[in-house]
Amino acid sequence: MTLPAKAFQRWLQGIAPDASTADVCRVSGIKRTTLAQQLVRGKVAVSTVVSISRAYNINPVAALATFEPYRSLAGPLPSPTRNELVSQISTADLLRAVLARPAMDPAAGGKSPPPLSPAPHATSVKNWVDAIDDGEVRHRVSAATGIAAQNYSAQLTANRLSPELAIATSHAAGVGPTGGLVATGLITEEEAGWPPGARQGALDSLSDGDLTTLAGDRLQALGKVLRRQEQDQAQTEKIWENLG
Repeated sequence: MTLPAKAFQRWLQGIAPDASTADVCRVSGIKRTTLAQQLVRGKVAVSTVVSISRAYNINPVAALATFEPYRSLAGPLPSPTRNELVSQISTADLLRAVLARPAMDPAAGGKSPPPLSPAPHATSVKNWVDAIDDGEVRHRVSAATGIAAQNYSAQLTANRLSPELAIATSHAAGVGPTGGLVATGLITEEEAGWPPGARQGALDSLSDGDLTTLAGDRLQALGKVLRRQEQDQAQTEKIWENLG
């Protein structure tokens, strides 16, 4: 989703009234040509606002909340659910946590696994949606936004989701609006206001059985993806062989 250029310029004037476009691009790391093109088109990328906010030490969530499509980001914001937190833990980290549990290896003595990798991860978007889906979320998002169900699913499979759809998905699921933005990598956990160590705490709260089942589900999903990739690769190689 993009933001109206006029609204962006009013916001920028409010946070950096004396800064030139060149100044803003220099401190934020945005190319001048990129910002100029966005302004000419009248549509500024949400990521542009996030980058500039960080450069001027403004929380991106608070900055986005000043724009009409993101009013729901105005605080106070609900804390993420345990399922959301766990969804942002990579499969590799889950497997390490399983191996560190005494039930798996009594000799390990409950040795703590390495610190969790930062969110997001390779399947963070789909995992997040699955974590909050009551079975009807995808249909509600489709009805609310007009996006075709297959297009929505395609974004999830590609591990991406536009900010607009991330917010719409949060609303459809009745959870806080920041989870999807973290899952897509637009903002960080800290910027979203997630408590320090929240993901680790959610992981530690899982029973051995729940953790092992979750890790198994993740591996099964990964196996399907890998098999599909192998089949596609084999088919491509066969086509090239037939072409001689």
